[in-house]
Amino acid sequence: MAEPERAGPGPEVPAPTGVEIAPHVYVPEGVLAFSYSRSGGPGGQNVNKVSSKAELRLALHQIPISARARARLARLAGRRLTDEGELILTCEEDRSQSRNRAACFDKLRELIVQALMEPKVRRKTKPSKGSVQRRLDEKKTRARTKRGRGRHEAE
Repeated sequence: MAEPERAGPGPEVPAPTGVEIAPHVYVPEGVLAFSYSRSGGPGGQNVNKVSSKAELRLALHQIPISARARARLARLAGRRLTDEGELILTCEEDRSQSRNRAACFDKLRELIVQALMEPKVRRKTKPSKGSVQRRLDEKKTRARTKRGRGRHEAE
C-alpha cells in the first residue's frame, strides 16, 4: 500500500533582503544614510573628541508601504521631513555612537509602526427611539419633582 503524500510547509517564500526597519518592512541597505558628528552640550573631553551624534536620512518614497501609510508617516514626521521628502532622524542622548544609531532605528520603527496602523473609521449613530423617549420621560419626571419643591405659601 502506498503512503499518502505529506503536505510540506508550502511553497518556499524567498527570505526578504535588506534591513528590517519595521515588522515586515524591508529596505535595501544602501537606502539608509547614516552620518555622525559631535554632540552638543556638556560632557567634557568625550564631547570634544568623539563623534557620537547619529543622523539617519531616508527618502520616504523608498519605504515599501502603501500610499495611505506613507501619507500618515509624512504627517507624523512633521518637521523631521524635508521639502524633498527625506526623513531625518537624529539622536545624541548617549555617549556611544552605536547606541545612538540603534536609537535612530527605534525612532524610525516607531514612526513606521504608527503609520501602518489604519485609523478606525467613525460611523455616525443615532439613539434608538426608545432611548430618546425614556430620556424625555425622565426629564419630565425630574421637572415635576423640582417644580414641587417651590415655595409654599403659609396657610
